[in-house]
Amino acid sequence: MEGALKLARLHTGRQGFVAAEQAYHGKSLGSLSVSGRKTYRDPFEPLIPGVSHVPFGDLAALEKAVTEQTAAVILEPVQGEGGIHVAPEGYLDGARALCTRTGALLIADEVQTGLGRTGRMFAVEHWGVEPDILVLAKALGGGVMPIGAFMGSPEVWQSFKGRPLLHTSTFGGNPLACAAALATLEVLQRDRLSDRARELGERLRAGLQSVWSDYPWLISQVRGLGLMLGVELQEEAFGGSFIVEMARQRVIAVHTLNQPRVIRFEPPLTVSPEEVDRCLAAFREAARRTAERFAAKES
Repeated sequence: MEGALKLARLHTGRQGFVAAEQAYHGKSLGSLSVSGRKTYRDPFEPLIPGVSHVPFGDLAALEKAVTEQTAAVILEPVQGEGGIHVAPEGYLDGARALCTRTGALLIADEVQTGLGRTGRMFAVEHWGVEPDILVLAKALGGGVMPIGAFMGSPEVWQSFKGRPLLHTSTFGGNPLACAAALATLEVLQRDRLSDRARELGERLRAGLQSVWSDYPWLISQVRGLGLMLGVELQEEAFGGSFIVEMARQRVIAVHTLNQPRVIRFEPPLTVSPEEVDRCLAAFREAARRTAERFAAKES
């Protein structure tokens, strides 16, 4: 993410960035500056200047925020830590057109959504949008090695021509991490894991929605794409109960970092149908026990 922000400034000669509220792009200084939760930002102010945040999905607000000083607009196609919020139709397309019109770059943060997670190799493909810079990590290491990468269009990447040492890192190009990443990409394509995520994501979503229909006073929404799904609870207090009850059945679940009311479901892309069903059974039982517990408190 630091590399993407630096490349945007280098290519455009501009300083500003526009990001979304509740976005999560990391906790190093630059990426923290464009992240959208004050809890993590405030202790380290002042951060890098020229950053503004607008509501995710609000194209009018985005248009108002982008100026001739904006180097880039940075967005997650699906807000992960913000609560598994999928970009509404027309939003990413509008952001792409806005950036093209104003000379700002569009950065797609696909650290969580990239490499098959949402049912396409990259989430932006759902909308047919091509960013200027794309950021990957997490799944790129296949679950065994930490590695991140940023890439840009040929035109944008020319800004590094003749001066490749403008952005380096201590562990950049680590041979073991790169070997793991290459093997990961091979398996993703060979085993068509994007298709698998789409198919099993539909199975998982249907099961979660079934529990939602039975416990509407506990659950307010099920949303997401592929194997990146979130269940928003009616009250934050319910989250701890769900997670504990699922753990008792040996299924680990966690909430999203910026929205504790949302439990995320992001299993490995190699998850089996049987494991999906086991997870759903644990979730249903957790809902039953949570309902009983809170009903008893009410009485």
